[in-house]
Amino acid sequence: MPGESRDLDQALAKARDAIAIEAAAVEALSARIDDSFGRAIELILDCSGRVVVTGMGKSGAVGRKLAATLASTGTPALFLHPSEGLHGDLGMVAAGDVLIVLSQSGWTDEVKEIISAMKRIAVPVIAFTGRVPSPLADQAEVTVNVSVEREACPLGLAPTASTTVQMAMGDALAAAVMTARQFSREDFAALHPGGQLGHKAGKSVADLMRVGEEVAAVGTEHPLREALFAVTRARAGAAAVLDVEQRLAGIITDGDIRRALLADDRALQKQAGEVMTRDPKIARPDEPAVEALRLMREYKIGDMPVVDEERRLQGMLNLKDMLDLGME
Repeated sequence: MPGESRDLDQALAKARDAIAIEAAAVEALSARIDDSFGRAIELILDCSGRVVVTGMGKSGAVGRKLAATLASTGTPALFLHPSEGLHGDLGMVAAGDVLIVLSQSGWTDEVKEIISAMKRIAVPVIAFTGRVPSPLADQAEVTVNVSVEREACPLGLAPTASTTVQMAMGDALAAAVMTARQFSREDFAALHPGGQLGHKAGKSVADLMRVGEEVAAVGTEHPLREALFAVTRARAGAAAVLDVEQRLAGIITDGDIRRALLADDRALQKQAGEVMTRDPKIARPDEPAVEALRLMREYKIGDMPVVDEERRLQGMLNLKDMLDLGME
């Protein structure tokens, strides 16, 4: 409000304290990945229907995210608002489904009514709760402990650390189920056909590599001058160097050429094999493009040869091309 005094230093200190509280709360979760958590994974894997996630208030907001994450990673899932559920939407839940209930307190009126309804149709319940024991934990087939020592809120009232812990444990459950299902990049791309995530996950190296006249290549015995011309014609950043059997022997970048000329003004007469970098990083045509991109970024590579199992050149990946196509 206008005219109120402000202590920015104190506010910043509290912000740092909030981060520390939440980080410690998440760190404590690792010890809770136990047999009970394993049973939660098995319930979801054995589910013949859908995973229905529910929760009130801030827990409900986390529940929406968990349902969306599960649905996007191979587990049919939906979010059920408890109040809407009690006014007709419980018809969305059927035998064969699994219910995940997020409730920090372990018992609200809405949760109580929903649990009773689930028991009548034999839907198993996984409870994410901060109160163990609690009425919710007592009636659930599996209880996942998401308790925290304290909230990050200065008053200790607003759900902060508790919702962060719920979110992290939900992500852990989704990641574990993905792993157990052997959910692949191709599976991910199939569920995300319209977005950038699916675009990146579904592309292979063969989809993005340069071929034909866009690839610069010379033989090991060719003069460096020819490598320079080949790079220029292809508008590339490097030329693949091939041995007499047309297998990849190395690579020459435009930077290599410049450095060779600075060291020796007659360098253009040298053989490409004398200047090339031997055993460069390579990609295979059928591998995911995101893996090649990760390697290129890690090693600061602008151009990467693509070869088959016999190291015969198939094409060339160009970092700028990949970034221009949205592979960020």
